[in-house]
Amino acid sequence: MANASRLPGRAEHEWRWQSRAACRGLGSERFFHPDGERGDDRDARDRAAKRVCASCPVRVQCLRHALHVQEPYGVWGGLTQEERRALHNPLRASA
Repeated sequence: MANASRLPGRAEHEWRWQSRAACRGLGSERFFHPDGERGDDRDARDRAAKRVCASCPVRVQCLRHALHVQEPYGVWGGLTQEERRALHNPLRASA
């Protein structure tokens, strides 16, 4: 679960970008793995999500949000949870 203390709150202007997201209305199953999904299935899901993100007009805002709230699940702004974690802890990613 995202760190709720980092969420921007009820200020509508903080969330307006979501209405322009390429993923809007596509369903969360493309961006969030079911429990236990691994290997080729997981990789295929990540690639499909990243294709949507690649053409998204608010990709930067989405990624910025995910990094700010330390979103622990799913593809946000074109990065998986593992890729976002590596940005927070580059030494761990190179190990």
